[in-house]
Amino acid sequence: MSVDTSGSLPLASEQHIVASRQVVRQLCQQIKLSLVEQTKMITAASELSRNTLIHGGGGSMHWELLERDGRSGLRLCFEDRGPGIPDLKLAMSDGWTSGSGMGLGLPGSKRLVSDFEIDTVPGQGTRVSITKWK
Repeated sequence: MSVDTSGSLPLASEQHIVASRQVVRQLCQQIKLSLVEQTKMITAASELSRNTLIHGGGGSMHWELLERDGRSGLRLCFEDRGPGIPDLKLAMSDGWTSGSGMGLGLPGSKRLVSDFEIDTVPGQGTRVSITKWK
């Protein structure tokens, strides 16, 4: 089964987190990432989906398959309209935790992917974009 080359999925419940992992697995298989690279991307997506739901009050995951310089890639974007991250430097430091989740946090997710971008505005929400290149 193949997934569209771009699309989005709501992140409003635990079932949506499960669905996001399934979609990411299928997309990783479509671009023929190795099993190790698939696992890294799925793990990062799971952590960021959970953050979107738990800390952002829900939101969405958008995906896009990429082709650049003969390489295939997968970009995922997680968006919420939650409280934002008041201290991004602290949230990006190793060992910091909000007390829930897998304990990877944002820095752990960043280490699992090729490209990582985060934009957050307190009171307006957070947007995290990750890309894995083959």
